[in-house]
Amino acid sequence: MEKIRVTCEMEVTLKVIGGKCKPLILESLIENGTQRFSELMRTLTQISQRTLTNQLRELENDGLIARTAYAEVPPRVEYSITPKGRSLETILELMCEWGEKNIDERFELTNPQCTKNPPYMDNIGAAGL
Repeated sequence: MEKIRVTCEMEVTLKVIGGKCKPLILESLIENGTQRFSELMRTLTQISQRTLTNQLRELENDGLIARTAYAEVPPRVEYSITPKGRSLETILELMCEWGEKNIDERFELTNPQCTKNPPYMDNIGAAGL
């Protein structure tokens, strides 16, 4: 297997969790536990089925999630976080906190995943948007 060349350790992290919705997938599995594909699709409304499939494959290949297929009719597949994936929990929380602190009027928050409201909402309230 050909090695991926990186210039620093931070780039390793970005290569593994960078992607359209990988941090959101990981956060969902950490917060909600094992989920089926359809549950992830309902949670991650901004992602297409094809993109979700590709991101799940990449996360599985990187050892961050586990895929369990059950020999049933209809087939059932579940995704869960691995210990390696759970080790990213602090990084994901920090990303969430940074986003909460730095969101401004340029953004419209349609499906909050973090527990706190953005700072500017404290002043105007959710009804004022």
